[in-house]
Amino acid sequence: MKKLFVGFILLILDGLGMILFKNFPDFFFPVYRNISKGWIGFLSRITGIFPFSLWDIATALLFVAGIITLIISIRNRRFLKWFSNAFLFVSIMVFMVIYGWMLNHYAPDLSTYIDLNVKEYSVEELNEACEYYLLEAGKLSLQMDRDEEHHLKEYDVYEIGELAGKAYRNIEDEYPIYKGSDARVKSFSLIGDYLLYNDIVGMFMPLDGEAGICANAASVQLPYYMCHEAAHRLGLASEQEANFAAFMACTNNEDKRFIYSGYYMAFSYCFSSLYKTCPEKALALYEEYSEDKGVLLVRYDRSDATAVYSRYESKLSEVSDHINDTYLKTFSEEDGIKSYGKVTDYLISYYLDKK
Repeated sequence: MKKLFVGFILLILDGLGMILFKNFPDFFFPVYRNISKGWIGFLSRITGIFPFSLWDIATALLFVAGIITLIISIRNRRFLKWFSNAFLFVSIMVFMVIYGWMLNHYAPDLSTYIDLNVKEYSVEELNEACEYYLLEAGKLSLQMDRDEEHHLKEYDVYEIGELAGKAYRNIEDEYPIYKGSDARVKSFSLIGDYLLYNDIVGMFMPLDGEAGICANAASVQLPYYMCHEAAHRLGLASEQEANFAAFMACTNNEDKRFIYSGYYMAFSYCFSSLYKTCPEKALALYEEYSEDKGVLLVRYDRSDATAVYSRYESKLSEVSDHINDTYLKTFSEEDGIKSYGKVTDYLISYYLDKK
């Protein structure tokens, strides 16, 4: 009973922390974020010793161990003891995750740290930004290494992971919000394909500070998604902010694969928003540059990316989307999984500011 009691106390403290951080963010930040960064940085230095991802292996082992011990406890009629141990273990893990990182969801907007005025924009401004990112991506697409059929050559996941981990060094002096761990972003050892079937390309694990990516992700998106997961490690819990941080890290990189990936994804987000808002303008934009070689290569890379993920289509993605949506709404991202697309506002603001 003592273990159950301690577990319930921890869960109550979790809820209390979420209420306090949600209602009094100015009191807790940026002190909490700096503490969280230090903790995550400490964990990532330890797990960074290993060239492979630890947490997905540990998750698989814990799952197997849980099933085996459950069967043994039932056979020995000690289920209550097993349940109290399991409940306490899970409660401790949840407590560590929430206080170690997840409360970053209640931080002030990233825009306040990088002096960017983000607001609602007109369809014309969205169309203009979409055109800008398309043409920038088009210029870069011509510089990429391709095979005879114009497919992007596959990237070395280990190499890209090393570069992605250090990608924020180029902007951390100008924007201190991006200071933090520069450990390598890893590829998943066991569950990469399973995550892709769940419509998940990358994941950050606060328990051990590891940022990970599915090795079979589309090459054109790989640098960007790795930078996205590295952004979470810097205390940027919001999906839209991690997306924009990844864009900044990629486009301020010296490696053309990162720069192209950043502009490619910026165009993809803007084009998706434009197509949902005004499909006529989106299709007209494609038509206007239908003869541009660079733009044609961008469209070719989009088709290749679609083909990669079409191999992993399954009903599991619906369950995963529901879980992810619930998680994001629990931590005050009111639009749930739709918040992935709100990065468009940041991208438009960035474009107009640059213009």
